[in-house]
Amino acid sequence: MSGERATRERATREASLLATWEAGLGAPPAGRALLLHRAARPDADPTAVPVGERETDLIALRRALFGERMEVRLDCAACGADMEFELDAAAVAGSIGGRGSESVVRVQEGGWDVEFRLPSVADLHAAARAAQPRAELLARCLVSAERGGVAAAAGELPLPVQRRIAEAVEAADPGADLTLNVACPECDAATRAELDIASYLWTELDSWARDVLLDVHLLATAYGWSEPEILALSPLRRRYYLELCADV
Repeated sequence: MSGERATRERATREASLLATWEAGLGAPPAGRALLLHRAARPDADPTAVPVGERETDLIALRRALFGERMEVRLDCAACGADMEFELDAAAVAGSIGGRGSESVVRVQEGGWDVEFRLPSVADLHAAARAAQPRAELLARCLVSAERGGVAAAAGELPLPVQRRIAEAVEAADPGADLTLNVACPECDAATRAELDIASYLWTELDSWARDVLLDVHLLATAYGWSEPEILALSPLRRRYYLELCADV
């Protein structure tokens, strides 16, 4: 790759990330997650993919932008101690695997034959707004259900079958529920907490964007360069110019 092409791609990438950050400033967490997923995988409909697949894409974006080291803070559920620890993003990605080719699980339980689609982000959002979220999710994602050759609706499925569906979905889409189980160094009690990768990544992107805009402000003030010209600078050259500004 030529130096000129690399410069153009770096400037385009940073400008795109800044646009994602700007669009997400006034958005709710769900909207920010959608924006981040579009940045991670522009070719996909961020509302249509299974939840675990989205989490896999967001972890991949996080690794590409900020590396493998993830710092996490968590309060102990037992004694309230402030726990700080590190996660390996590569290990997190490995624990949930990659994107699977199957989006439908098949369950046989008590004479029932069921096909169920892995819930997507849109399915979860719709279920959250419903009076009965679990029933809504079951109805939206049920592909087919029959017993003895007779078709049935979602509301006719007995609880044991519904539990088997939930187990099958969890096994097929493990990334949909990224849960940490951390032992407290003070009291040894275990604390379970969800790792919300979208919120985590947004916090990092917000900090990065504000730092970049501060760099742009300082260099534009000192040299009169435009934002695209500054974004096209390599991190090393940008830092060097900033050090020169500080020495003036």
